[in-house]
Amino acid sequence: MEEIITIFRLLLLASLIVCAIATAFSKRVMTALIIFTSYSIVMAVVWLLLRSPDLAITEAAVGAGVNGVLFFLTLRKLHLIDKDFADDEEGRIDEGVNVNEE
Repeated sequence: MEEIITIFRLLLLASLIVCAIATAFSKRVMTALIIFTSYSIVMAVVWLLLRSPDLAITEAAVGAGVNGVLFFLTLRKLHLIDKDFADDEEGRIDEGVNVNEE
């Protein structure tokens, strides 16, 4: 049973590192926001494993909940989400044109 818990803790640590690096290198703003929110959720689970439920609840509520909503509203206000969506649509149109030309 101890090995399973150790493996689970290592997976959580690895996912925290992957989320942090992926957020830093993400080219799309919405993708970075989703990865950042998942980082907060994993961190809440880590706080639970460390037997600190008050910090886990705070991390889940503030880190994943409030920060996620505030970042989303800010990006929406700056029209960065719309720009990502427009770039994605242009990419699909360009890919479709290239396929038909060949």
